[in-house]
Amino acid sequence: MPIAFPRLKPLVRILSRTLSVAAVGTALLVHGASDASAQSNPRYAAFVIDANNGKVLFNRYGDEARFPASLTKMMTLYMMFEALETGRATPQTPMTVSGYASSRPPSKLGLRTGSTITVDEAMHSLVTRSANDASVVIAEFLGGTETRFAEMMTAKARSLGMSRTTFRNANGLPNPEQRTTARDMATLSIALREHFPQYYKIFSTRSYTFRGQAIGNHNRVLGRVQGVDGIKTGYINASGFNLASSVVRGNKKLVAVVMGGRTARSRDDHMVELLQRYLPQASEGRGAPLIASWSPSRSAPAAAQVASVLPASVPVPTLRAESIDERVASAYGSSAASAMDDALRSPSGRQLVGRDALRAALAAQGTQPPMQIPTANALAPSRPVPRAPIPAVGVGIDRGTTGSVEPVASQAQAAVRPSSSSPWVVQIAATPLEETALDILSEARKRVGGALDAAEPYTETVDAGSQTLYRARFSGFESRSDANAACEALKRSSYACYAVATN
Repeated sequence: MPIAFPRLKPLVRILSRTLSVAAVGTALLVHGASDASAQSNPRYAAFVIDANNGKVLFNRYGDEARFPASLTKMMTLYMMFEALETGRATPQTPMTVSGYASSRPPSKLGLRTGSTITVDEAMHSLVTRSANDASVVIAEFLGGTETRFAEMMTAKARSLGMSRTTFRNANGLPNPEQRTTARDMATLSIALREHFPQYYKIFSTRSYTFRGQAIGNHNRVLGRVQGVDGIKTGYINASGFNLASSVVRGNKKLVAVVMGGRTARSRDDHMVELLQRYLPQASEGRGAPLIASWSPSRSAPAAAQVASVLPASVPVPTLRAESIDERVASAYGSSAASAMDDALRSPSGRQLVGRDALRAALAAQGTQPPMQIPTANALAPSRPVPRAPIPAVGVGIDRGTTGSVEPVASQAQAAVRPSSSSPWVVQIAATPLEETALDILSEARKRVGGALDAAEPYTETVDAGSQTLYRARFSGFESRSDANAACEALKRSSYACYAVATN
């Protein structure tokens, strides 16, 4: 005779419902993050793309705005790879550390103001430690100020098809206006491999020794899935835990981005799950590049023929600090070239220096864009440098051999003068070293070509407080329109510039 347990039936029903819910939850996790879990975590987004043919294999909120955090450094490295490829820098080029760069919060190397770090050291520190101070050193080296460099990064993002990305800094430290999407970060991941395969391998660095200190990579997915070769982690409170990954196995290539993880481990686990699930679905064929081949002379926004899965470009926003003091704070210790075009004095006649000079210069700029001219750390400490003889006037710049060593401040008479005056000139930089100014002019002529065929490169000195700066300029323009046309050609090759009337 069967024995009845009437009180157990409600318990059985409850257990059955609980097990069913658990089974459904497990199934959802196996097939990727559920919409319900994503809704409970508004920072979440994920995107997986076949890097051979551009087919999107997985997309959850991949086009929604998110904070990039240290994924920002992927673009910082893209800009440095570009500088290496064009000869603007070499792996051993030393870069000076400004007070602003050294003061960035962790993660950082702890670089001291006035010290130097090589390009190679800085790049490896971005990949492994995700060093915020080294990121700003790169920004100031390439853009003069971090603000100007962020403008350059945003312009580059647009040219790559990253239409929903805006950069405000070089490292991903909190800024409410610095936004991106998982799709855009996947686009950047693909561009890094396709455009700079010779430098891309740095993202697979598992450990790097910086001046005797071993630094491990934050990317724990490296080595966890066969074929993963990078690329970058990121975290700030506002973003959650982010990760962009690339995997190559045989002829199959995937790029995946996970944003908004609650913990580093859960983010990594979800990334591994996505890679393992979608790699079997990836194509074997080697298709055409998804992003137009990179070229230093190409007008990127007009030439970027991106795959249909990548967004179209949109206008580049103008970046400005909200106040004079904020603009001074972002510029101090790096570029003040456009602000220091004239020797600034107080009403009493006292020479203004440092922050006072910058504040006065920026106030005088009024509505002009801040810090228009990138420099090679224009406020770096003066130091003895070889004095170059005046080069012969011609198509190129022949600096000849160096002479005696004298302090920068005594080189006012060494500036290269144009052979004849012209009503308009174009300025592209101002640096504390005349040699650097001459190099910038020579490189600009080579990259821009025709628009500068009739222009004559020269340098001009200006006192900036206790320091002498060398303006890098082209003369030979009869009208403002001629000078502006040359300036537009320079801008298409990533040179900031402006026209100046000489009388």
